[in-house]
Amino acid sequence: MFRTVMIGAVSAVALASSVPALAQQEQQDQFGTATEAKVMLEKAVFAVKADKAKALGMFNKGEGGFKDRDLYPFCFNIGNGIVTAGQSAVLGKDVRTLTDPTGKAFGEDFYNAPREGTNEISYMSPRPGTDLTPVEKISFVARAGDQGCRVGYYKYAVQQPIISPDGHVALPWQR
Repeated sequence: MFRTVMIGAVSAVALASSVPALAQQEQQDQFGTATEAKVMLEKAVFAVKADKAKALGMFNKGEGGFKDRDLYPFCFNIGNGIVTAGQSAVLGKDVRTLTDPTGKAFGEDFYNAPREGTNEISYMSPRPGTDLTPVEKISFVARAGDQGCRVGYYKYAVQQPIISPDGHVALPWQR
């Protein structure tokens, strides 16, 4: 009897401790990672160099593995900044006009990155499918012929406020 109770208790503890780990893994599986974003960018650059028109079409349709959870390529013409692939709301717009919810003109950073050799841009953006609270997004940028392309990932998987001992509430990107 004692042995049965002990086995049950140990099993309950093991199950209880594994539930948060499973929930965290499930949430991580919902979102792209930095490594996955870099790989997708490399694939996108290769596709643009091989056949620009076909690649941009695939990016816009999310075909060929160019839409994976919250990861997708975004491209613009290096000469005039016009967005050629990405979310439909920005297609045809000048990338230099894009700002984040904090007012940061990250579009200028995108536009200048291929010229300056910058390969990483940080800005705030709401994660699609969430309560639209902006979180830090990191985009990797590369030149592909006459296109500047980027793939970004959201740095924080969980959008939970941090409460300091004095009661001050900070969002994850304010750490």
